[in-house]
Amino acid sequence: MLIEIEDKIISSEVFERKFVCDLAACKGACCVEGDAGAPLTMKEVADIKNNLEKIKPYMRREGIAHIEEHDVYYLFDENEPVTSLVNNAECVFVHFDEQNIAKCAIETAHLAGDIENVKPLSCHLYPIRVKKYNQFTVLNFDEWKICSAACVCGEQLNVPVYRFLKAPLIRAFGTEFYTEMEKIEIELNNIEK
Repeated sequence: MLIEIEDKIISSEVFERKFVCDLAACKGACCVEGDAGAPLTMKEVADIKNNLEKIKPYMRREGIAHIEEHDVYYLFDENEPVTSLVNNAECVFVHFDEQNIAKCAIETAHLAGDIENVKPLSCHLYPIRVKKYNQFTVLNFDEWKICSAACVCGEQLNVPVYRFLKAPLIRAFGTEFYTEMEKIEIELNNIEK
C-alpha cells in the first residue's frame, strides 16, 4: 500500500516494518558493503569539502589518501554523486572503533562538536531510501540482508522504521511531516484491528 503526505508517496512498509540498528551484530556493515558509495546532494559534497580538515582527524589513512588522489565523491547511476570508496568497498569516511564497528568520520566530527553537519542524509535515513521525481518524492523501505539483525531488534522492541528514524525524517522533511506520519500510523493500526 502507498500513502500520500503532501508531495511524498510513502510505502506502508515504513510504518509496518520494525527496525532498530544493532551495531553489535552488524558492525556497521552498511558503511563497508554495497555496490556504490552513499548517495549525496551537491550541497552535501560542498559541506563535506568545506569541513574536510575538521573531518580528517577521524578518518583512516586509506580514506584520506583516496580523497587526496581522487575526490570525496564520484558520479554513479544517473550521474548521482555518492561518497568515494576505498578499494571499491568501504566508504572513504569509515573508521573503526575499539569493537571494530564501522563509524562515520563525518558523524564523529559532528558529535565531537567540530562541525555542524551530520552524516549524509541518505545514511541518516537508512533503511528508508528516497527517490525524487518531478512531481513527487517516494520513500521506500530498503530491505538488505546485512540489516536482518536490525529487523529482529526492531520486532523485539516493537519500533516501526519511521519511529526509529524520527530525527532524520524531521531533518529531511520537517516536524509537520513527521506529525502526519504519526497520525497515519494510528489510522493504519485502527484499520488492522
